[in-house]
Amino acid sequence: MNSLADELKETTLEPFRERTARNGVTYLHRGGEEICFVLLHGIGSRGSSFVSFADALPPSAEIVAWDAPGYGSSAPLAQAWPVAADYAAALAVLLDELGDSRAIVVGHSLGTLIATSYARNFGAQGLVLMSPALGHGAPQGGPMPEAAQARLDAFERLGAAGLAKSRALQLIHEPSAKPDLLTEVSRTLATMRQPGYGQAVRMLASGRLLDDVAATKAACLIVCGEADSITPPSMAMRVHAACRARANAAETCLRLVPNAGHMIYLEAREVVAAELRNFAAKAQGG
Repeated sequence: MNSLADELKETTLEPFRERTARNGVTYLHRGGEEICFVLLHGIGSRGSSFVSFADALPPSAEIVAWDAPGYGSSAPLAQAWPVAADYAAALAVLLDELGDSRAIVVGHSLGTLIATSYARNFGAQGLVLMSPALGHGAPQGGPMPEAAQARLDAFERLGAAGLAKSRALQLIHEPSAKPDLLTEVSRTLATMRQPGYGQAVRMLASGRLLDDVAATKAACLIVCGEADSITPPSMAMRVHAACRARANAAETCLRLVPNAGHMIYLEAREVVAAELRNFAAKAQGG
C-alpha cells in the first residue's frame, strides 16, 4: 500500500513529515507556532490530498492531515461497524500526542462527521465543515441503507481502480475542463482498500451530523460548492440552520462557492483557504 510520503513524491514532502501515532494512525504533519488546522478527508480521499490546499493556509500554522483509520498505512479500527465517535476517539489519541486538543478541526464530506463528533466529545477551537455529509442515521448493526449498500456492492464489483474511474467524474464540477485535477482525484480514489472503506461506509450509514452539530458549542464555518451534486447546498443549509439553532453557541457562517463541485478545497483552493484564514483569525480573537 502507498504511504502518504509515497503519494507526495510527485510533489514535495517538505515541510511535511509523515508520522504515526501510537494507535497506528498515520498522518502528515507540518510544524507551526500559531493556530493548528486538523484536516480530515472524505470517504474516497487521503491526507495527501490536502497538501496543495495547505500551501494556501498561513505558513505559520501547524497542519495535521491524517489518513483515516483503514486508509493508506493507517491501522483500521477494531469495530466492523464503527460510528463517528470511534473515529473521533482515534483522532483524539493523535492530537493528544501533539498537544493540539484545541485545534480548528476541518472536515470534508465524510470527514465532517468525524470533525463534528470530535468537537462534541473533545472540544475544538473552531469547526469547519466543507461539503458536509449528513449521514443516513441508520442504527449501528441494523439494515444497511440502500445508498450505503450500493457503495459496498460497487466496490466489491469494480474494485478501487474501477470505482475510481466512474466516481471521480461525479466529484468535480466540469471535470473535462480540469484534466489534471481529475487525474489526481482518480489516483487517490484508486488507493482505497478494505476493511477501511467498508468501515467508513458503515460509519456514513449510521452518521447523524445534525444531532452532533446541535450538541457542539464551537464556532462553525460551513463551505459548499454551488455545483456540488454529492452533498448539495441544501444539505449545507440544513447544517447551517442546526448550528444557528444552538443555544449559547459561537458564531456560525455559511459560504456557498460558485463554480465548484464536491472537491471544493481543490477546485476553489484560494477561495476556501481565505475563508479558513478569516475564520481562524476570528476564532483566535483577531
